[in-house]
Amino acid sequence: MWADVRKGEDKYIFPYQEEADIIFNSTLIYEHSVLKKFAVPILSNLDSDSKYFSEAHRLLGIMSYFTEVDDEEIPNTSLIREFIGGSVFRY
Repeated sequence: MWADVRKGEDKYIFPYQEEADIIFNSTLIYEHSVLKKFAVPILSNLDSDSKYFSEAHRLLGIMSYFTEVDDEEIPNTSLIREFIGGSVFRY
């Protein structure tokens, strides 16, 4: 569904972001270290003939700069739990 997410961003978010009254940056300083555990196996398993291989290789290089953080250390109320599971919030 990633392609649909990106299309939605391009159509409904990016063209209007400069007009927003308030922008909330929810980025966490430790996000990359938490996501490394999940991203590296996925990126490493791409075949060299995949159209995403070069991007995966680039991202693996970036991820090498981060120390992995065990997701068990992340509170169940943290926003990043929406992406890695284990959130206490139900919708």
